[in-house]
Order: sequence, then C-alpha cells, then structure tokens
Amino acid sequence: MNREDELAGVRAGYDRWAAVYDHDRNPLTAMEEAHVQKAVGEVRGLAVLDLGCGTGRHALWLAAAGAAVTAVDFSEGMLAEARKKAGVSAIQFVAHDLGEPLPFMERAFDVVVSGLVLEHLRDIPAFFREARRMLRSGGRAVISAMHPAMFLRGSQARFTEPSSGEVVQPGSVRYQLGELTMAALIAGFQIDAIHECSPDRQFAEQFPRAEKYIDWPILVVFALRVPG
Repeated sequence: MNREDELAGVRAGYDRWAAVYDHDRNPLTAMEEAHVQKAVGEVRGLAVLDLGCGTGRHALWLAAAGAAVTAVDFSEGMLAEARKKAGVSAIQFVAHDLGEPLPFMERAFDVVVSGLVLEHLRDIPAFFREARRMLRSGGRAVISAMHPAMFLRGSQARFTEPSSGEVVQPGSVRYQLGELTMAALIAGFQIDAIHECSPDRQFAEQFPRAEKYIDWPILVVFALRVPG
C-alpha cells in the first residue's frame, strides 16, 4: 500500500472524530498541549499560523495570549467544532489541505505552530518547506508529532465512536525521527531543541490509557527557528 492509499480516509475520519475529539481523554493531546505551550512562549502581538488546528486546541490559547491567529485545517467537522467555542472571534479559520501549498503570502508570520499532524501527511519535507516559507527572518516554529517509537507498539491515531463502538483509524504513515529532523534542516530551519516526552506514573494516574506507555516516548516536539 502506498502513502496515498494509507491516507485516503484522513479527512473523513477526522470529520467523524470531531464530535468527541475534545472529550475522549486522549493522553497524547493532554501531554502535547503543555509541552507546546512551554516551547512557544510569549506570543502577544505576534502573527501566528496554526497548521492542522483541529478543534482549536492551540488556536484558542494563542488568541487568548494576545496573538493574531490564523488557523488552518482540512476537516470541516473539526473546524465546525472550533467555531462553536468562546474566544474564536479573534481567530481567522481557513479550510485548506496541508498537502497543498499554503494560500498565504511568504514571510507573513512570526510563529508557526502545528500539533500532531505529521503522521497524516503525504510529503513531510514539503510541509517543513511550507512552514519555513511562511516565517519571517528570526521566526519560530513549534511542531509536535506522535513519537516514531509509538509505531513499534502498533499505535497510530484512532478513536472509538460512541454511537457505534467502532474503532476508527483515520489513516497514518510511519516515519523516523531522523526523517523529521532532516526535513526541518533541509527546509532551512535551525533546531533549538527536540523534546522527546514519556508519561510517568503520576501522569498515567490522570490519563489511564497512558499506563502501558510509562517511560516509553509517545511525543516529540521540535522547537525550530529561522536564522536571522
């Protein structure tokens, strides 16, 4: 099966996931949000682009922190959920497939944020090139992904649909940490940090689905910068 076939159901899968995405106690998103917020830092007065915004997990706190946020996703179901929330009036939502060139002017943003999107992309190097193209000199990018080590445990993005009990896997492709790192470097980013994150027992007590992954890396967060 080629990468195109593996990703054929991503949009439909996320449209179905949208209704429960914020409520299914996913340990990966819970861990990711705190690490991304810390890596992003101060954003007041900055133009921020959220690539793969989903239900607005990052866009909302970025806007509340004083950023001018443009949030992009290709799932109309996810965008519909995002638009229902308080605090979204300051966010510009754009429906767009991240597999295509971004519809914005070059160097229009100070910060790019992308959360847990990479496993659903056909062309990871192209994604990093587009993120780099959006950023001004000295701009920053914080990009998170499910850690490649999770593929060794047979894990990928999935959810259980409450109405049917069906386990839905929108579609994922395997990648290596080196593949992501080289894609960032070749795109022209400077790497400030790569955070590889594992749940501990205290975290697993709050999010029981993480118990089988204690001390196993489930998340990677790249802190990147455009030289200049």
